Amino acid sequence: MRNVAILGCGYVGLRVADNWKQQGLTVTATTTNRDRIPELEAVSDRAMVVRGDNREELAQLLEGQDSLLVSVSTKRRQTYDEAYLQTAKTLVSVLEKVPRLKQVLYTSSCSVYGDFGGDWVEETTPVKPGNPNAAVLAETERVLLEVATADRSICLLRLGGIYGPGREIAKIYRRMAGTTQPGDGSRMSNWVHLDDIAGAIAFAERQGLNGIYNLVDDDVQPTRELVDKVCRTHNLPPVTWDASQAGRSSYNAKVSNEKLKQAGYALIHPKRIV
Repeated sequence: MRNVAILGCGYVGLRVADNWKQQGLTVTATTTNRDRIPELEAVSDRAMVVRGDNREELAQLLEGQDSLLVSVSTKRRQTYDEAYLQTAKTLVSVLEKVPRLKQVLYTSSCSVYGDFGGDWVEETTPVKPGNPNAAVLAETERVLLEVATADRSICLLRLGGIYGPGREIAKIYRRMAGTTQPGDGSRMSNWVHLDDIAGAIAFAERQGLNGIYNLVDDDVQPTRELVDKVCRTHNLPPVTWDASQAGRSSYNAKVSNEKLKQAGYALIHPKRIV
């Protein structure tokens, strides 16, 4: 029986905890909000209050653990640097104290790729983050990858947009219905269902994957096509695009998921649910 810990149990971490618990792993789930302890206790064997930038709390969490998932997110009035980079640096500073820990999994973002004009990118493509937050995520990746050893794997999963129960794609895009949006809608959309995030994390932990893996579905398409499908499916007024206005995103690429599939992971939702 393996001991696994989750640093940050929000939308993703909560599902992973429940998934791992059902698979028979011994799960420790964490939060920075003591009021959420009962919620975490329902899907884990142990729930703790742990701050990612607190060395003592982090060392206590990792004692006796075989694997760690880092799935943190920004809290109110917290910067990306505080939430992601400082957590990674603190984790690196305590790793030598926990030799049993053999794998660290980290949920990163495909936004680190930046603007490739809609061309394909893969894990070996040099990243060029287009805004300060994406630059912090890229630096966080670098800090974590540097501490991989022959005895400890570091697996970075670059996630596309996250959707699933309570965060349905239709709910995300329906507010655009009947409006005029800047750009021509050609920016590529990369999404992944919550089921596949939990499934791929469990697969990566089980297989001891090391390195970077993109985690997106097969349904890569321009944003305008996805929005049009949402509007048609749900009988909403169509969106108009104004190419005379610049689009807002600094991230535009078709993200390949071939590496993860070649490793043996089969997507639960290869086609997008709208």
